Amino acid sequence: MFAGRNYELQYLNTYYERAGSQIMVLYGEKNVGKTALLTRFTKDKPGYYYRARSASEREQRFQWGRELNAATNDEARYPSFSEIFTMIPDADDRKKVIVIDEFQNIVKAGGGFMKELCAYVRSRKELPVLVILVSSSIGWVENSMIIRIGEAAYELSGFFKIKELSFGALLDFFPRFTMNQCVETYAVLGGVPGLWKHFDDKLDIKENICRYILNKNAFLHEEGLRIVEEELRETGIYNTILAAIAAGKHKLNDLYHHTEFSRAKISVYLKNLMELELVEKVFSYDTEGKANTQKGIYRISNHFVHFYFTFIYPHLSDIERLDEKAFFERYIEPYFDRYVAGCFKLVCKEYIEEWNRAGELPIKVERIGEWVGKTGTIDFVAQNESGETLLGICNWEKPAMEYEDYERLLSCAEKAKLGTEHIYLFSSHRFDEKLRMEAGKNAEIKLFGMDTM
Repeated sequence: MFAGRNYELQYLNTYYERAGSQIMVLYGEKNVGKTALLTRFTKDKPGYYYRARSASEREQRFQWGRELNAATNDEARYPSFSEIFTMIPDADDRKKVIVIDEFQNIVKAGGGFMKELCAYVRSRKELPVLVILVSSSIGWVENSMIIRIGEAAYELSGFFKIKELSFGALLDFFPRFTMNQCVETYAVLGGVPGLWKHFDDKLDIKENICRYILNKNAFLHEEGLRIVEEELRETGIYNTILAAIAAGKHKLNDLYHHTEFSRAKISVYLKNLMELELVEKVFSYDTEGKANTQKGIYRISNHFVHFYFTFIYPHLSDIERLDEKAFFERYIEPYFDRYVAGCFKLVCKEYIEEWNRAGELPIKVERIGEWVGKTGTIDFVAQNESGETLLGICNWEKPAMEYEDYERLLSCAEKAKLGTEHIYLFSSHRFDEKLRMEAGKNAEIKLFGMDTM
């Protein structure tokens, strides 16, 4: 659960070592590993943790006071927030860490919490504190919080967003999986370690999906809907849009014709989905070949939500009447490689970015993206400051990447008016003989199979 968080831990420790008291906001989607990170961070420090309820302000104060009084068996009452803060004990003369989890539940219920917290922090001159306000509500923190807390925003020392873990961290988390199995798992669960713990690397991907997603008693069975419904109202509209995108309706006009919602309405709901990082708008890499480029398209960016709306949501009736194996074989297995192929591109891009940081590419990449053409795509386009270009495509589905795939890449590059100084080709299987011979003659063509990645 803690894999891949060394940078975040170092950042928090650097923050802790600052002089005086601070209030910081730490946020990220549910199950991304915030609690595991904070548990490790506070392991050797005097600390206190409170998980806020979704309740009225009075009930919140009652429950918080009850928790603090539990050790002394004092009678439960309704302390003010100022009284609550002074009730939190000091273990020694070191800086204390106070973690208030899902703090948005308190702020939304009333206006007194932040004002009293700021006054408490200002009063801690002799024994400084670091207050970490934690939230799983990304959209609220980034778009509503500052307005809601008013002048208290000036008292915040900073924000720290905990993002999904990388594919490399998933490789470490599942040591028994093959490289291919890790890509498949990443396509289903994404970089969310709270979901990883529900998979077993002693089982193959089919057995994991059947046992831990399709099984009606499994934790992950309705997790795809929960992710959407937890932060949104009018879920019927959002589900309609997500199902349409998962079915291949990637343009605003496609969504309009499929849903018959107005374009203005769809745009508003897409904006909300993007704020929650469930959907992304993909813009093609900017090149001179604009005439051959598609305008922005929409994709589901949350891997598990994408999996749910691709395979489960359209077949809810059959998931009730079929056993897990039969459902998988009918609705998932025939189309799973096509689904994973999209994620494999992200994995390859991550490798390119890692090699760039390590100085292992022929150019120092300053910009990287995807070229989305009207008749084809280039999976990644990377350029340095002078415009020298590295192009790449990825093959997951076919038993071999063929020379014709390389030719299509060159054709797309011509339409995009891009240089072809460096070509990186990734394949989950093999490369055909003609392509291997071409790579042997042309030093700028690099072939990467799963064994060499």
